[in-house]
This record gives sequence, structure tokens and C-alpha cells, in this order.
Amino acid sequence: MTKKRYIFLILILGSLTALAPFSIDMYLPGFKAIAKYLHTSTDQVALSLSSFFIGISAGQLLYGPLLDRFGRKKPLYFGLCLYILASIGCFYSSSLQMLIVMRFFQAIGGCAASVAAMAMVRDLFPVGDIAKVFALLILVLGASPMLAPTIGSYITAHFEWQVIFLTLTIMAVVILAAVIFFLPESYQPDPTYSLKPKPIINHFLTVMKDAQFLTYALAGAFAFAGLFTYVSSSPIVFIEVFKVSEQDFGWIFAGLSVGFIGSSQVNSMLVKRYKSERIIDVALVCMVIISGVFLLGSFYNWFNMAGTIAMIFGVLCCVGITAPNTSALTMAPFTKNAGSASALMGAFQMAIGSLASIGITLIKSQTTLPMSAVMAASAVIALSTILIGKRFIKNKVEVSEGTTVMSH
Repeated sequence: MTKKRYIFLILILGSLTALAPFSIDMYLPGFKAIAKYLHTSTDQVALSLSSFFIGISAGQLLYGPLLDRFGRKKPLYFGLCLYILASIGCFYSSSLQMLIVMRFFQAIGGCAASVAAMAMVRDLFPVGDIAKVFALLILVLGASPMLAPTIGSYITAHFEWQVIFLTLTIMAVVILAAVIFFLPESYQPDPTYSLKPKPIINHFLTVMKDAQFLTYALAGAFAFAGLFTYVSSSPIVFIEVFKVSEQDFGWIFAGLSVGFIGSSQVNSMLVKRYKSERIIDVALVCMVIISGVFLLGSFYNWFNMAGTIAMIFGVLCCVGITAPNTSALTMAPFTKNAGSASALMGAFQMAIGSLASIGITLIKSQTTLPMSAVMAASAVIALSTILIGKRFIKNKVEVSEGTTVMSH
């Protein structure tokens, strides 16, 4: 594979993985405008974010078996077309209920893109390159929290909020064209793969019985919940607690995402020198310490806005280093059930992320306390999962530069 072709594939796969996060981040600055238009509160508008998370969790499990049965591209076409139709539905939403339902279907469509992209990484690249490719995908993915809220804030300031969903529709049409004309089919359809409920459940159970999968998928999902916590609670923390404008919020959100993206690129250098397993351990210990300090500071009111930004930046750096390594070690044991493994990994991430975003609403406090408490809890559970889960991994498939190593 030529270098140009390699980069081009990563750009297409990256844009597929970025579609769902873009759909989340771009409309965050429009919460106030949407609430005003639909005669409701920003808390109620946040339910459309929850319905999106639920749709993505459910959709991950739906597409895993379809990708293994029909190849990667046909389910991807279906998902992108559903996303386009649902985005048009969001554009025409005249009630909160309609927006919540349309966001659910938008998520079901959009998650076909991320599940297919993850499975295609496993198909198209050697195992030794997977951690590096995931880090490059996060670089493209990272454009989402940098660009999306900033674009969303300017659209909200100069146009009606509906234009946000028109922009997302156009993006999806461009991505669909790129997939049709430039992305190769990376997996031959398997007619023997049954789509009946019992065999599908058995495929998922086979994947979940792998101790390496379960350990790194769950640890990665809990670490990633730190990012979900930040996304869900940042409009409340910055717009309502620290009273910044929607446009300034867009810039703060973009600036903080540099921590997540930058650290994932630092990881590309780290994997050349250290094992992914070691990198995860250190990153999670740092995440526990930083989020613990953030929680204490929130409780005792130590931090102003600059201090809060510094704490969030630290947590996001830890997530950015952990994510590509847990993803690589989660997917490494699979060649046959890669679609199901990718779907389950994504479902864990989204389900635990959804729980984190709901957890924030349960802590009734107009401070940074809900954000810091959920971040700290996520970090502690992620580290505990790694420490306990490692004891049950008998035949570990390691990810190292250019090779796959079975260790006993």
C-alpha cells in the first residue's frame, strides 16, 4: 500500500468515525436557541443528547452481525442513508418529542459509520499497525470537538439553529460519495453467518468470553466516559456556571480538545518504545490522580475557570493516550468475529458514556462537582478493571510494532 493510499484510507475511515461525534458536538452551543424555539428548557433539550447516546448503543449491536454477514459496505450504505433522512427530520422538527425521536434515528444511522470504520481498520491494516492507525483516526476524529462546537456557535449566532442539521446532512452526503467511489470492500460477505437471534447472541457471547476483550473493552469504555462526561456537562459548566457566551464556549471547547488529540499523537511515539499495556497502566494512574484532585477542588471550591480548564485538560490527555491502546488490545484477538467485537466495544463505550451523562444530571449542583465526581468515578473503575481483569487473561495477544505476539 502506497503512503498516499494509506493516508487517503485513514482520512475516509476518520471521517466515518467523526460523523457521530460531530453530530453531538455541533449542536451543543445551540441548546439555548433550540429550547427557546421549542418552548422548553435546556435540561429538556439535553434529552435529545441522551436519545442520541441510546441510539448509538443499540445501533452498535445491530450493525456488528450485519457487517459480518453482508460485508462492510452494504450496511454502511444503509446507515448513511438513514442518517441523511433523520438529519432532514431534525431540520424540520417542530416539537421536542420529534427532535428526540429524529436524533435517535440519526444515531442509529450514524453509528454504522463508526462500527464499519473500526472493523475495516482490522481488515485493511496489519495487527502491528492497529494502535498507530487508531491514533491517526483519533487525529481526524479530534477535528470534531475542535471544529464542531465552533462551527455550531457561529451558525447559532448568524442563522437559525436548524442550519446545524442542514450542515450535517451535507457532510453525510459527501462521506457517502467518498465511501461509494474510493473505499474498497475489505471483507467478503459470509453467507453462513446467521442473522437469527440465537446465533447472533452466541457470536457476542464468544467474543465476551475472551478475557482480553472484556478487560480492555470495559476499561477503555470507563476511561472514555471521562470524555462523555466533559461533553455532556461542558455547556452547563461554562455557559451557566462560568457565564461565558456561546461563541466563547465554542473556542474553549475547541482548545480543550487539543489535549485529547495531542496526547493521542504523543501515543504514536510512545507505542514505538513501550507496550500498549504499560502505557494504559500509567495513563490510568495519572487519570485517577488528576480527577481526584479535580473532585477535591470542586468540593472545596479551589478552582476558578482557568483551574477548571487545566484539570479537564489533564483528564482529556489521559483519555487520549488510553483510548487507542485499549481499542487495539480489545480488537487484537479477533480475525473472524471482528465485526461483532467492534460492535460490542462501541456498545460498551456508548452505554457507559450514556450512564455517565445521566450520572451528571443526578448530582444536583450548579458547580463543577457533577463533572469532577463522574470523571473521578470513571477513572477509578477503569483502573480497577485493568488490575483485576489482567489476572484472568491466559493467552494475551500483544500489540507491538509490526508484530503480533502470543504470550502465556
